Amino acid sequence: MTSLLVRDRTALKAKTDVLIVGLRPKGKSVVVVGLPTTLKSVASQLNSSLASVHAKADLQSVTTIPGIAGLAATSIIAVGLGPVTASQTAGQQHEALRLAAGAAVRSISKASTVAIISPSDEAQSVAALAQGALLGAYRFTAFRSEQPKITIKTITVITAAAKDRDVVTQTKSAVAIAQRVDLVKDLVNTPPSHLSPVVFAKTAATEAKKRGITVQVLDEVQLKKRGFGGIIGVGQGSINPPRLVKLTYTHPQAKNTVAFVGKGVTFDSGGLSLKPPNAMETMKSDMAGAAAVLGAILSLADIKAKVNVTAYLAMVENMPSGTAQRPSDVLTMFGGKTVEVLNTDAEGRLILADALVLAVKDGHQTIVDVATLTGAQMVALGNRYAAAMGNNDATRAAVVAAADTAGELMWPMPLPAELRPSLDSTIADLKNIGERFGGMMTAAVFLQEFVNDKTNWVHLDIAGPSFNEGGPHGYTGKGGTGYALRTLVQFALNSA
Repeated sequence: MTSLLVRDRTALKAKTDVLIVGLRPKGKSVVVVGLPTTLKSVASQLNSSLASVHAKADLQSVTTIPGIAGLAATSIIAVGLGPVTASQTAGQQHEALRLAAGAAVRSISKASTVAIISPSDEAQSVAALAQGALLGAYRFTAFRSEQPKITIKTITVITAAAKDRDVVTQTKSAVAIAQRVDLVKDLVNTPPSHLSPVVFAKTAATEAKKRGITVQVLDEVQLKKRGFGGIIGVGQGSINPPRLVKLTYTHPQAKNTVAFVGKGVTFDSGGLSLKPPNAMETMKSDMAGAAAVLGAILSLADIKAKVNVTAYLAMVENMPSGTAQRPSDVLTMFGGKTVEVLNTDAEGRLILADALVLAVKDGHQTIVDVATLTGAQMVALGNRYAAAMGNNDATRAAVVAAADTAGELMWPMPLPAELRPSLDSTIADLKNIGERFGGMMTAAVFLQEFVNDKTNWVHLDIAGPSFNEGGPHGYTGKGGTGYALRTLVQFALNSA
């Protein structure tokens, strides 16, 4: 794992493989930012060298040049920071630093030591830069027969405020969160051959116990006995039995409590309503919601956040077999409601419903669920924005605001009442599919049936941004992204 250090500007004299500097636009040219005024001649030479190769200050634009006299680095990477505009929120400005740092670090193929000059000495900016750099250093190599010989061992962030109390505290938290994002990425990237519900549950329990988090794991016998019909119904077609993991983090000074619920389908074949083959290729990522929820509660424990959090992770494998649930089966959900299953590929809402009822029964007033729930989410918002829906506008707005602060793209969406009749069943309380158009919202309307009006509930559909099938960008490579962890952490901190 890459370690991160924060050092003052004397670190510029230390030998390093790569030094990263930021560029801002200046008229028709660019200028390096963050270098101390005592290095005017170095800055002039560096600006001249970058101008000669037509370096750009566009956000995430990367230019590499050899090291120059006065800087003890073998090579120098200049990364565009983009312009600072009046319309940008503080969250967007900090996210630009994350993206730039991540893009620069991600471009490095052969280096052991990396240093990066912070363009600002403000605590949140330094922390964002450090977090982006660490996220960009992520590589998933667990299943390579030969591990890479050269990996980034240390990243040093250079700032004049290295010993400032706020800089130290906020950077430490940012690093802890980045490390948990890496854990989420590892889980999402792990193939289903190596991450069954049982293995996922054991991993969650092991990591939680290390941080003093209380753990309760319900196996298939307990789930059936207690009437978790959604989880049992979805999981009954697989040889890998389901699990429901409940994690509880408490702080002695906490005044508020939030609950997180995550969808953890370790592989989704669609069940008997089988997906097309190419649609299954990324379905190892259908547990990204539960992974994000796990990472969030671990992060909050790591930074000793003064808020109480309970996390519910519903884990299943959705497979076709002689024991799989059939279209037209009726399930009795936890809490007693009945659901006619017309499409076994609309399974995520079934396991989430069980977990939501448990969270409500446990007395939680504020619940956020996270799920790679619908392909309709990507049709509506693309691959980088998640959708936020809920029964309380203020709570939904608070989650979206937390996403902006954390640097994750999220858009509020409605829960149209006119979609509810499409979920009416002729033989059960409701059916698991409804109106085709607006399918993302219909799924959320289904989930709303399992929370009461006294509960402030927000549903996050992260189908698009949870897994990157396109080209790398910013600090995001291909595969799992760890999306939603940072939002959940920020929301919990704001609640505290």
